[in-house]
Amino acid sequence: MSEKLEIFDLDNEPIAIQDRKDYELEIFNEYQSTGAITKKVKAIRLVLMTSQGRIYLQKRSRSKKTNPGLLDKTIGGHVSAGHSYSLTVVKECAEELGFPSSVLDTAEFKKAAKVTNMQIIGIIRLIEILDDFVSKRELGEGNFLLQPYITGIYYGYYDGPIRFVDGESCGIESFSLEELKTELTNHPERFTDDLRFMIEKYGDLFVPVKDIK
Repeated sequence: MSEKLEIFDLDNEPIAIQDRKDYELEIFNEYQSTGAITKKVKAIRLVLMTSQGRIYLQKRSRSKKTNPGLLDKTIGGHVSAGHSYSLTVVKECAEELGFPSSVLDTAEFKKAAKVTNMQIIGIIRLIEILDDFVSKRELGEGNFLLQPYITGIYYGYYDGPIRFVDGESCGIESFSLEELKTELTNHPERFTDDLRFMIEKYGDLFVPVKDIK
């Protein structure tokens, strides 16, 4: 069954429900023709860590049309029509990395981080929803597109095994926050713009469980 997305204009007004493949082809052609995209969809971005604060980065398959072979946030995904941001996070954790998770509010998240066996389940928190998030997506040979989204930004913890389910990734690497900041400075070409944005804006949250305040 094809995935349906809710389409919005740049003022965040809903305008249509559209097949994902048709939407992606339409905006790619629009960007090639005009240098801009005039529609957007809902999406999620998740940075996942171990309880010790090591950040999981997903290495995108070289067969991907955008950002091929780059290290990226742990999970990103479109919000299907009729789904919430948090449902999408839970669904993507199961479908992409093969583990169960729960999205909690801030107070519950802080409590759960201290008492949950994260070898069994991941715990996740919404940071914020950005109405005008723009993702720079590399196409190769110096080409890129700037794609607008309405995006739910999440982070969380999980210590159990990770397995790739859908074949969209070719590996995973883990970094401490300081290691990652150093690599982003010294080798920026290895990483997606999305990840760089999340580390710069939300890096203070990406700490070991023992340091959560």
